[in-house]
Amino acid sequence: MPLTPARLSRSLLSEARSSRLPTPTLIHLTSPTRRFKNADLDTFRPFTTTTTTTMAPTTPSAPSASLTKHTPIVISGPSGAGKSTILKRLFDEYPDRFGFSISHTTRSPRGTEKDGVEYYFVSKDAFLRLVEEKGFVEHAQFGGNHYGTSVQAVNDIAEKGRVCILDIEMEGVKQVANHPTFPRPRFLFLQPPSMEVLEQRLRSRATDTEEAILKRLNQARVEMEFAHSGQAPHDKIVVNDDLETAYQEAKQFVVGNEA
Repeated sequence: MPLTPARLSRSLLSEARSSRLPTPTLIHLTSPTRRFKNADLDTFRPFTTTTTTTMAPTTPSAPSASLTKHTPIVISGPSGAGKSTILKRLFDEYPDRFGFSISHTTRSPRGTEKDGVEYYFVSKDAFLRLVEEKGFVEHAQFGGNHYGTSVQAVNDIAEKGRVCILDIEMEGVKQVANHPTFPRPRFLFLQPPSMEVLEQRLRSRATDTEEAILKRLNQARVEMEFAHSGQAPHDKIVVNDDLETAYQEAKQFVVGNEA
């Protein structure tokens, strides 16, 4: 969701169609990483599109020609896989190359949050209208509030000459892969070397309750099973067993020959 992204990018709607999805390239890498957290999602977001308040897009937008030149990249993986650490390094190394879109939400602003900066704060009716009009590339509901990444928000990143990074979970990945009009992004899945290592990483944080840890582990199993199934759209799977190697391989996929 841009936990559009994409600060909050996730969802619970469509099933991936195996007939249109490529077989991923599996790359085994090798060291524990820890994720940065924010108030909503346990995800890192170093760049926003603007520091001034703008009007929230509330009407559907067609994908722009800029998206062809600046193809969005969807990065997914279970909590504890090291996404935020790798994304932070990527944004630090290429400060003018990438961007996270500003997500829509129906929740109220918190603290000093401003509309058009942290989120686009919209009414539930406006949000659901965009859902019906296919105006989101992905969306989800958490705790009674709706969150989503609009097509327009991703377009805005591309129009600035940047590649939009969508840091989203499994259900959001399915939605993006099956969107009827949105151009196909590139998909990268980051995973730990084993469930045992993942559990060690989650427990070493000492920030979650036992219930939360077990919930994350269960979700990780589901996401990893999906990533290795014929339904997953992932172009590449990176097994993060060593942070430096994992970063270099992820960078090669994201940046290509410029890495």
